[in-house]
Amino acid sequence: MNGTNYPALYRAHYGKLPESWLYGVVDGIWTGHSADPAIRLAGASGGVITQVLLQLLKSGKIDGAVLAKQGVPLPMEASPVVAETADEIAACAGSVYIPVPMLDALEKLESGKRYAFVGTPEQTAALRKLQTDGDPKAALVKFVLGPYTGTALKPEALRYYLKSNRVKKDDGVVSVKWRAGVWPGHLEIATRSGRVIKSPKVYYNFLIPFFITRASLLSMDFCNEFADLAVGDAWSPKFENAAGRSGSVGGVSVVVSRTPEMTALVNEMRTAGVLALEDTSVAAAADMHGHMLDFKKRGGWLRCSMRRAFGLAAPDYGYRPKKIAFSRKCVEVVISSVFLVCGTAPARWLVCLVPERILGPVFNRLRLAWKSLSRPTKRKGLRDYEVEIKQ
Repeated sequence: MNGTNYPALYRAHYGKLPESWLYGVVDGIWTGHSADPAIRLAGASGGVITQVLLQLLKSGKIDGAVLAKQGVPLPMEASPVVAETADEIAACAGSVYIPVPMLDALEKLESGKRYAFVGTPEQTAALRKLQTDGDPKAALVKFVLGPYTGTALKPEALRYYLKSNRVKKDDGVVSVKWRAGVWPGHLEIATRSGRVIKSPKVYYNFLIPFFITRASLLSMDFCNEFADLAVGDAWSPKFENAAGRSGSVGGVSVVVSRTPEMTALVNEMRTAGVLALEDTSVAAAADMHGHMLDFKKRGGWLRCSMRRAFGLAAPDYGYRPKKIAFSRKCVEVVISSVFLVCGTAPARWLVCLVPERILGPVFNRLRLAWKSLSRPTKRKGLRDYEVEIKQ
C-alpha cells in the first residue's frame, strides 16, 4: 500500500505539474453526451467513453480496448475483457461499482497491436507508472480513458442487498445492471424466478457506508488525473432538472481532455456531430463535484494520516494539502467514525433486517441532510486548494 507518487508521475508523464491539484492537467473541458441516443442511454453518464472508443476503433487508431464488464464470469461478478469489435465495446457500456482488476488484462494484449484502456484513477496512475518504467505490455496502450471515481463497493454488498430485499438463497441472480434505465439510473437485479429488483441510485447508495472499499477511502484522486480523457456525471441542477422534466433524457457528463491529441479527437467528433458538447470551465465543473473533491483531496489525506497514526499501512501520494481547517478535521472524525462502525459485521447484519424499500428513502433523506449540514465546512477553501510536495 505504498501509493503512487503523483508529483513524480506528473513530471514523468506530462512533463509538468498541474495548475489545479483538484482537477489535474486540463487541455480541454466540456459538458455533454454522445449524440447517438442509443449509446447515450446505454452509458451510465452520457455514453461519451463508449462513443470515443468506437471512434478510435473505427479510425484504426486502436485494435481493441481493455474494459470492465459486469457478469463475467458470473452475474454478480465483474472482470476485465479485451474488446476488439464495436459490439464488444458497446456491450461493456455502463458503470461497475465493485473492484475489477483491470491491470490483469495487460497480459492478454498482443504485441504489434494498439489498445485503449479504461480504468479507475488508481489503475490509470499505476498503468502510467508501468509505462514510464518501460513495461512492454503497458506500452501497447496508446489511449487511456477513465470515469471519475468516488466510491466503490465490496463485492459482498450485493449479497447483503439481496438479503435486504428478501431474495431467497436458491433464487439465483441472472443479471446485474448498476445504472439501468434513465439517467441517473437504478440498480436492477434479475433473478432466476423472474423477479426484477429495482432501486434508484440515490436509494441503493445506503450500501456505501457499510461496504465502501478501503481504496475508495484512501484515494486522493477523484477526476482520474492520468487518463487522456476523464468523464463524470454532470451533477448540476441545470441537467438534473432537465432529466426530471423529460423523463426520458440520457445522462450529461463533464468531459475532460488532458492531452492535445485527445482534445483534437474530441473536437473532431464534436464538429462531425458525433458528440454533443458545450464548453465549460474548470471552476464550473469543480462546483458540480465539490463534495466528492473534498472527500478525496482533503478527506483522503486525513484518513491516510489517521491510519498511520494508529500504526496502520496507508498510501503516500507524495503530496499533502497545504492547509486543512480544524472544522474540516472535526467533520472527518464524524465521517470516519460512521464508516468504522458501519463496516462491522453486526452493523451489516442489522441493516439487512430493514427492507430496502424503507432503508433507501430514509438513507437518502439522511444523506441530503448531512450534505446540507456539512456543505459550508467541506466547501470552505476548496477553490483555493493548494498542496505541499514532499522533497
